[in-house]
Amino acid sequence: MKNLSFKIGYWSALSMLVAFVIWIVAFTGIAITSPLFYWTNVGDYMVHYQSTSHHFQNLAYLFMLFTGPLYMLIINGYYEYSPQSKKVLVRISLLFGLGFAILSSIHYFIQLSSVRLNLIGGNFDGMEPFLQANPLSIMTSIDMLGWTFFLGLSSLFIFPIFSGESSIKLLRYAFLVNGLSCLGAGVGFVFQIDVLTFICINLITGGALVAISIRSIKLFARQQN
Repeated sequence: MKNLSFKIGYWSALSMLVAFVIWIVAFTGIAITSPLFYWTNVGDYMVHYQSTSHHFQNLAYLFMLFTGPLYMLIINGYYEYSPQSKKVLVRISLLFGLGFAILSSIHYFIQLSSVRLNLIGGNFDGMEPFLQANPLSIMTSIDMLGWTFFLGLSSLFIFPIFSGESSIKLLRYAFLVNGLSCLGAGVGFVFQIDVLTFICINLITGGALVAISIRSIKLFARQQN
């Protein structure tokens, strides 16, 4: 049973690393091919949407859709890895991770399905609460709740299980930094401090999750031997 959990954790960590690499490529593609858009109203967004390509945006949505479930499978692997005395921390981390997975997956699936199909059909009426481009939309708030509150608490509950050699401690620090960064991004989002939100969620959390993926690949591979 443990070996199966480690195998699933290994492939999930590798898949999450690939997802983040593709997200970086897509994000770069968006920056190159689409002019920067500052939300004003749905009419202006309609003009912007119809004048730009959205292939990179949809690619980013697609791979971010899998991030939450892959994160859950990684944490499940750490449940088997953790000592008996600390398994309760991993269970709590799993519960908060489930909130992150559900909320973020709902957001990205809606963007890829109903939002995309309505916009392609030119149906912009009533779409304002669902557009990710609108920083005050319901869907943006749902997504940020998952990425900031639930992912942050999940990371803060699991980081204490890692101790010992330096390579293991790197996971400890990566989860700790990720947890604090997620909560910091939540503060920035609620109080509309855009610079804080951008730095925390895109740069620090993104970097921490890449580090977690890489170290998890190595740890799970070693556990299978």
